[in-house]
Amino acid sequence: MKKIIYVVTISTALLMGNVLLAQDAKTSNSTTEQPASLADIKFDKTTHDFGTIPQGGNGECEFTFTNTGKEPLVITNCMGSCGCTVPQCPKEPVLPGKKGVIKVKYDTNRVGPFVKSVTVNSNAKSGVVTLQIKGTVEAKPVEEAFPQNKNEGAPRVN
Repeated sequence: MKKIIYVVTISTALLMGNVLLAQDAKTSNSTTEQPASLADIKFDKTTHDFGTIPQGGNGECEFTFTNTGKEPLVITNCMGSCGCTVPQCPKEPVLPGKKGVIKVKYDTNRVGPFVKSVTVNSNAKSGVVTLQIKGTVEAKPVEEAFPQNKNEGAPRVN
C-alpha cells in the first residue's frame, strides 16, 4: 500500500511541476513579444523577365518599392540564390511613403535559361519578400567567340 501511495504522490508532483512550468513559459513568452512593425513594403513588380540576352550582355535590372507603412522601413538583408545573382539594397531606412530601389545583377557569361531569386528581409509587417529574375542567355556566335586569323593559309608574298 505504501508503494501505491508513493507512486501516486510522485506522479502528482511531476504532473503539477509540468503544469507550473508550462504556465511560466506561457507568461514569459507573452511579455517578450514585440509589437508588430508599422512599416510595410510594396514592390512595383516582383519578377523581371530579361527575355533572350546575348552572352556577356547587360544582366542588370531594378526592383522599385514603396514603404506603405507608418514607420521607417529597414531592409536588413538581401541575398541572391547563388553567386551569379548579386543584389544591392538600400542601407538607409526608407521613410513612410518614400520609394527605394533594389538593383540586381546577373552574370550573363553563363549560357542557357535561368530562373534566380533574391530574398529581401526587412522589418515590414508583410514579412520576407522573394524577387525573381529569369531569361535565357544566348551563346555568342562561334566566329565572335573564336575569331579566325584571316591571313592564315594565304600564300606569302615576298
